[in-house]
Amino acid sequence: MSSLLEYDKLNNIRDLGGERTVDGRVIAPGRLIRSENLLDLPESDINRLKELAETVVDFRSKGEHDSRPDSLIPGVSYHHLPIIDKQAAGITREEEDVDIFSRMLTDPAGAKQYMCGLYKDFVLSDYSVSQYAKFVRLVMDQHDKAVLWHCTAGKDRAGMAAVILEEILGVPREKIIEDYLSSNKYLSGDIGMLTGFIKKRAGIRDNSADEALQYLFGAEKDYIDTFYRTVEERFGDFKTFIHEGLGISEAEVEKMKDTYLTDSTT
Repeated sequence: MSSLLEYDKLNNIRDLGGERTVDGRVIAPGRLIRSENLLDLPESDINRLKELAETVVDFRSKGEHDSRPDSLIPGVSYHHLPIIDKQAAGITREEEDVDIFSRMLTDPAGAKQYMCGLYKDFVLSDYSVSQYAKFVRLVMDQHDKAVLWHCTAGKDRAGMAAVILEEILGVPREKIIEDYLSSNKYLSGDIGMLTGFIKKRAGIRDNSADEALQYLFGAEKDYIDTFYRTVEERFGDFKTFIHEGLGISEAEVEKMKDTYLTDSTT
């Protein structure tokens, strides 16, 4: 499972390093980093990221990117690759989403169905698939330091990017799912804060909306299962998704393994 890194502000920044693959190798530490947004970081975090990363990939929408820009990290190359081409509640978490949230507060089943639909779109949308393909090609290039990718909370868009890389590198499926679900632990404080904010805006004083908001803000096994099932429905299996959907050849898969896998954790 990915390892949580200690930062002063970032609560959900994790290193894929140390994850073991089916061939017995492990992902090299300090090379592949998933994160939440890099907004208004203290100097201490910026200095750590300057030493860690050379490439930052921002999956947020143009609206998020423009209104809440990443903190600038000296020496880092930035790439903006929006995964969705529209605002979406539960994804962008922008204040404009409050009206959408409010309509779902009394409909937990509808909130969950909405989020499952977003995970379907990660696979069914040619735009989203092409953006993930560009991301994989950025990662494929040799890097002396880490590639860091993020969205807003580091759970949905960034989470599926991690899934794609873990699948390419050969991490067992059950470990990939376990890593995805661990976001709930690291985002618990964020989820509580957002839940309180939305309920206050909606004038709700009891716990009647908590289930729906957990579905909107949390990581659910049904979501990642929906992602995998949609891959199988559209492409047949994940290997075909890698080759035909993302346009990554088997030779390129082996190149990525040689670049990012090591025989031991030392």
